[in-house]
Order: sequence, then C-alpha cells, then structure tokens
Amino acid sequence: MRASLASSIAVACATALALPVTLAAPATATARAAAAALPPAQDELPGSTQSLPLRPLGTSVRSFGSDPGAAPEQGLARRDVRPFSLVGVVWDDPTAVLHGTVQVRTRAAADGVWSDWQDVETHNDEHGADPGTAEGAAGTLRGSTAPLWVGDSDGVEIRVRAERTEADGATAPLPAGLHLELVDPGEEPAAPAPGSRVMAPPAALTAAEAAATGVNSALAPYGATAIPDTLPETGLDEVHGAPIQKEIVRKEITQEAVVQQELAREAAAQAAPKQPYIGPRPKIITRKGWGADETIREKGFVYTKTIKAAFVHHSATGNNYTCGQAPSVLRSIYRYHVKSSGWRDFGYNFAVDKCGNIYEGRAGGVAKPVLGAHTLGFNTNSMGVAVLGTFTSSTPPAAVVTAVARLTAWKLGLHAINPKGTVTLVSGGGNLYAKGKQVRFNAIAGHRDGFATECPGGRLYGKLGTARTSSAKYQGRS
Repeated sequence: MRASLASSIAVACATALALPVTLAAPATATARAAAAALPPAQDELPGSTQSLPLRPLGTSVRSFGSDPGAAPEQGLARRDVRPFSLVGVVWDDPTAVLHGTVQVRTRAAADGVWSDWQDVETHNDEHGADPGTAEGAAGTLRGSTAPLWVGDSDGVEIRVRAERTEADGATAPLPAGLHLELVDPGEEPAAPAPGSRVMAPPAALTAAEAAATGVNSALAPYGATAIPDTLPETGLDEVHGAPIQKEIVRKEITQEAVVQQELAREAAAQAAPKQPYIGPRPKIITRKGWGADETIREKGFVYTKTIKAAFVHHSATGNNYTCGQAPSVLRSIYRYHVKSSGWRDFGYNFAVDKCGNIYEGRAGGVAKPVLGAHTLGFNTNSMGVAVLGTFTSSTPPAAVVTAVARLTAWKLGLHAINPKGTVTLVSGGGNLYAKGKQVRFNAIAGHRDGFATECPGGRLYGKLGTARTSSAKYQGRS
C-alpha cells in the first residue's frame, strides 16, 4: 500500500443509501419498477454511483459456510437497486489492505436472472498516485478493490470475508467503512453521422471539454471523437486496413522512368539518417469519443518530464463485455476511480479493448507526458496502458498485442526510446523498492515488474516479448 502516506486519513464517505428490500427469489416487475423510483444517487451528473454500507452478516445469512468459527463476514443480502453495470468495494483508510475474499452476484436487468458468485480482485493497492505527490496525499483517497464489469443489472448481493493467516490461524480485521459501489456509466455518446468528421467549435464546448480536447488540437479538430492514424512514409495509402499502391496518374511516364524513380527513392531512404525512430501514430479514440464527463475530474493537467517506459496492465474487470460496450466500461472505471476511489482522474494514460481499439485515458494530451496513477511508485516518467479484461487464465486476442505494439512504437518513439531496450526509473516508494532506488525495466514492462501483483495477468504478461519486437519493427528498427 501507500506506505509513506499517513496511516489514517479521514475520508467523508458518500451519503449511504440503505435499501430495505431483501429477496429470496428474483424480483417481480412491480418490485423492479419500485426500485427505479428510488431517490437519486449521489449526484445528478451523467452516470451515477450508489454507495451502500456493508453490514455484519449473521449466521442465518452466511454464504461462505456454516463453520461456527468462521472468520468475520460483512455484506448485503439480495436486494433491488437502481440500474448499474460495474461494482467495487471501497473503505475509509487508503493505507489499509483488505485481506480477504470479496464475491458478488448480480441480477440481469433484461431477464431477472441472477449470476453465479463472481470474485472481485481485492489487491488494488498497487495502483494509484505516487507517495508524496499531491494526488497521492489527497484527503479524498480511499482504499478500493479493482472494479468488476457485470453488465446492465438491477439487483445485487455481496459477501466479504476476512482471511486467516497460515501461521497462527488469526484473522485480520476487515478495513473500516466498507461500502459497495454500484456504478451506472450513463448514456452512450451520440454516434456521428456516417462519413461525417465530428468536430465542435470551442464555443460549443464547456470549459472542461474545451480544455480536454484543446490539448489534442494539433492532432485533431476541437471536439473530435478520434485522433486519426498516420502511416509510414512508404508511398502507400490505407483502404479498409489494407495497403494499396497509389495510382500513377502521369500515364506518359515510361516504365523505365518509374523504375529509375523507385531506385533513386530507395537509395535516398538508405542514405537518410535512421533517427528518430517514431512509429506511425495509431488511431486513438478521444475522451470525447468514449463519453468522459469532464466535470467530475480535477481541473488542470499534471505532467512528468518524459516517457521512458510503458507499463502494461489488465483492468481486472472481467471479459464479459462486447467491444461496443467498451466506452461504457471506460466511463464506469473513470467514475469509480474519481468518485469512489478519490483519484483526480482516470488512472491509466491509455486503454485498449479486446478488439484492439485504443482510447485516450487520463486527460492532458495523448502526445504529452501526462502523469498517471497506474503503477504505484513508478508513475514518474512512464505511461500506463490498461487492456480491458482479465488475462490471468484467458489469452489476450492478437489485436490487443498489435494495439499495444503500435501505441508504444509511436509514444515511446516520441521520446527516443527503443521498445526492445531497457530504461532506468527512480522508485517513488510504496512498492517493491525503497524510495529513491534506481531500477532497470524493459521499456515495455508489465505491472508486476514493479510490484508484487498478478497484473497484467500471466497470459498477457507472456505476450509482452512479442509486443516489444513488433513495436520496434513499427519504429523501423531491425
């Protein structure tokens, strides 16, 4: 955890919403309609968060077993709630660790069917802002689990059980102030008309929107939903993802002249200096494109000096989403990071969905060295890339590895970094290394390289070598 933070930070918990309905069977349509009429959530911004305090579970409702000596449990029995799509658990002290098991099951809004119990990743302490930074010492911070995407749901049940130590069988107490967070991502952004270039004049944007899109204005118009990709200087265009030879329009040029031109071009390319090695910029869906509510983050942007390394993560939100739902997943994680965990903005600099789409993460400009909150103690001079999903036992699609390679070839290239090389970062503390220690990393590293964590999952971690090789090739390196 954030070892250098004060051991106890008083956090004002969000107004709790205690719902009285406890169900033994799926709710009726009448009950669900009643739940929809419940009081508003914490705020009236697009999307919403319901924060429900957990309570001790009596023996009559224990779900982990009937052992009279069982460890303490907290949770909530089945109940109706307003619609939500993502769940997580938070607690008061951001330095406290939840040593235990968190499981939830949810009721699908579409058909009223309850899911099986699902595990929530409890070790989220390796994420977050570096100790000693303004964000890392903010009084808004809370301890939190990883968020879990469950899809459109309107019922929930949760159980949290402390774990016993193997040494003496003692049980560590659960953190104080446990709350279940239920996040509704809000409505999807309006889709642009087919073939249109979506842009908005600065006057049509709010101040927060204008600031978030303005830092990318050299790459795309104000209000653009995506930053277009660029192609290598090869004389090729791209049509539907496939390169095609440009049409030669001067028909009077002889075939011999064309050959001579190509030979001259090739010789010039070989004679030209190979630096800098910057891969072509991939298409990046902007915060506007995935519907980020710019009013909930802190104003302004914070930058680091450079980008030496890219830390690859998995979001641990599960793989039960479609690529069309990825913007909703992002809005939910964003809201969970800011409204529930108390961070200043979305934690990662970029995100990649399982179809290989790349998204702008923390605001400040995709080409700029934005300081993130992704790899505790090593956020300075690095960037964080979160692949949406859980890849502990699931193999990431090839499109994911390609997207990571393309993104890092461009972004690391802007800072003259070889994706197959190694770099030195200075630990900010709170991780495997003492504050101030210089640590060597692969330029494309996994989160587990800097912290005792399973992130980014063994299957995704095993693909990073391929990503490094591909990224270097995109940069034009051998």
